[in-house]
Amino acid sequence: MGSCIICGTSVDGHICETHQQDAVFEFRGSSADQLTPGRFYRGTVDGYAEFGVFIDIGDRVTGLLHRSELDQRLESLDWDAGDDVFVQVKNVRDNGNIDLGWSIRQSEREFRGTLIDDPDEDHALLASEVDDGDTDDDDDDGPVRTNVGEVEDESSETNDRRSAGESGEAADESDEETQTPAETTEATTEATSEQTAESGGSGGQAVVEEKASGDLELVTIGSLDDRVGEDVRIEGEISDIRQTSGPTVFEVRDESGAVDCAAFKEAGVRAYPQVEDADIVRLDGEVRERRGELQVETEALVVLEDDERETVTERMADALTERARPEDVEPLAADPAVDAVLDDVREAATTVRRAVLEDRPVVVRHNATVDGYVGGVAIERAALPLIREQHGAADAEYHYFDRRPLEDGVYDMEDATNDVTGMLDNRQRHDEKLPLFVFVAAGATRESLDGFDLLSVYGADRVVVDAAEADEEVVDAVSTTVSPSLAGNGDRTTASALAATVAAHVNEDVRAELGHLPAVSFWENTPESYVEAAADAGYDADSVREIREAIALEAFYQSYEDKRELIADLLFPENEADRGLAGHVSEQFREKLDAEVETAEANLERRTVEGVDVIVLDTDAFAHRYEFPPTNLLLDELHRRHRDDADVVVGLASDELYIRSDADVDVRAVAERASEQADNAGLAAKSARDGCLEFLSGERDAVLDAVLEAVVAQI
Repeated sequence: MGSCIICGTSVDGHICETHQQDAVFEFRGSSADQLTPGRFYRGTVDGYAEFGVFIDIGDRVTGLLHRSELDQRLESLDWDAGDDVFVQVKNVRDNGNIDLGWSIRQSEREFRGTLIDDPDEDHALLASEVDDGDTDDDDDDGPVRTNVGEVEDESSETNDRRSAGESGEAADESDEETQTPAETTEATTEATSEQTAESGGSGGQAVVEEKASGDLELVTIGSLDDRVGEDVRIEGEISDIRQTSGPTVFEVRDESGAVDCAAFKEAGVRAYPQVEDADIVRLDGEVRERRGELQVETEALVVLEDDERETVTERMADALTERARPEDVEPLAADPAVDAVLDDVREAATTVRRAVLEDRPVVVRHNATVDGYVGGVAIERAALPLIREQHGAADAEYHYFDRRPLEDGVYDMEDATNDVTGMLDNRQRHDEKLPLFVFVAAGATRESLDGFDLLSVYGADRVVVDAAEADEEVVDAVSTTVSPSLAGNGDRTTASALAATVAAHVNEDVRAELGHLPAVSFWENTPESYVEAAADAGYDADSVREIREAIALEAFYQSYEDKRELIADLLFPENEADRGLAGHVSEQFREKLDAEVETAEANLERRTVEGVDVIVLDTDAFAHRYEFPPTNLLLDELHRRHRDDADVVVGLASDELYIRSDADVDVRAVAERASEQADNAGLAAKSARDGCLEFLSGERDAVLDAVLEAVVAQI
């Protein structure tokens, strides 16, 4: 009976069933049926095919990583034949074919342990338990293998000294200066275990004595480059714990950076078992350089509590916020609505930048409209280069950034439940931090509060960027709200104009790429300042219109997918030839919209209610519900075409009603007043931003009459 190298649970071997996917395995077998589906394995690129990549898992064992399993295009992979890669064995077929899955972790250090999968053994082995017949101390692939390259040429000498100490043959006191960090850790733990027990603590938790209470200088992790060979003290947060077949590796992060700290108890055994992720700690050790990377050999480690913990936490938070804060805030073009919220723009940009620095994923949730897509992509365009710079891995941008469209600009419980389920699964399986959620052209109204409340239960930060009139309750439910209405500004703008300004301050380097985005988001009466900004970026009025219409069409299809590459090709064509894509898709948009409008106009019902001209369209009977254009887009177009002969356009479905008018119509007030007349209809505002009400289908006729009277009363 052994213990799991990750959680310490008693198991037959070294890894429990729960954490099988947290470790990476090296396969020592010779046939496919000896592999264990579900496990992640180290492999070697054998070659490419049109449909995927062949990966050698072991001798004479090769599997296929099909292109459908990749989170990027096959041609964008930068793997060469012979490269080490990490894949998951998903299935071994009866004919011996192996189906492989993509791993977002593409370095050994990103796994929490490394084990040997030898079919001749009853369980997976530690590398230290495998005799490779290699006695060359200078070989980097010696008998003890770890995740971060802590294999040392002097390991034999260290083990000999430790063995001598355990048998009573302690080294002379004069030799204390040559004691290794691993021995110091062991000695410190033994010397303090009695004190810990007396104070009610459990065995294994080190108490800072000796060096931790001495005169070591407290330094930042960012300064360790200049301190190789020195004993130092650092304070920070445990951001990762990896148990290797040798030492335990704690990643400690402070306001200036992160560093791996190796602590040794015995091979494959967890050092400081009471230390957990997110603990705030003080650590003493010697700074060393291992294969080009800094590492601290831990000599003493203690978890800080109460005032000490709060002091370090506040210092780190303040420093990180200051580092993330953009210096200047300048709008992309003259826009009074944007000018009114520049302070909030700066706070939103700071929050996004800080999430990237903290290695937290950024999830952008946006309305599935042109305004939502353009604003969401602006944030995406700014964040991705920062994420690549922060992490380096080719797939980091897919792991640390996600953009997901929302229906009707409302973040409801279904959306929130999906997000929470995903983020908790990622935290459990991959130790991923909780993400920052950024809502663009969505979330400003109280209909999203239930979804926000669920996110708040788990402490996931939330930012709203929206041009719609925001409810005061939303301000209390999120960390930052960028909305001109909250600043008392009534000038017309779009969420994209706001989001593009935020994006320009998330990453100043992409400001020049964003100039045309606000113009794309206006369907009519585009402010002259944005027309000029688009022209300066090389986009005339026709080009802007084509992009807008193309995005509107593509937003309809696969509405829950981000379509990252396609939308980027439309908004940011790399050359003149690529600009033809928007024009081609725009033609399809116009054909489909014109055909639907023609059918609708032949079936409009015209009414006059107390002197107000109203047009009513039965969208169930005279519109294709599951084909382009969607109801919102169709009614918007009808309203634009008929504003001269109708004050109100109404779309009536079986259990929903949409209102379009140039007048300032409060749909919540409409629902409240109409409910007095249609009191059995279950009438309520579904989306204030989209002018949508919902009701019981059996009361359809009564609802229409009551709503028209309520709307006319507001005009």
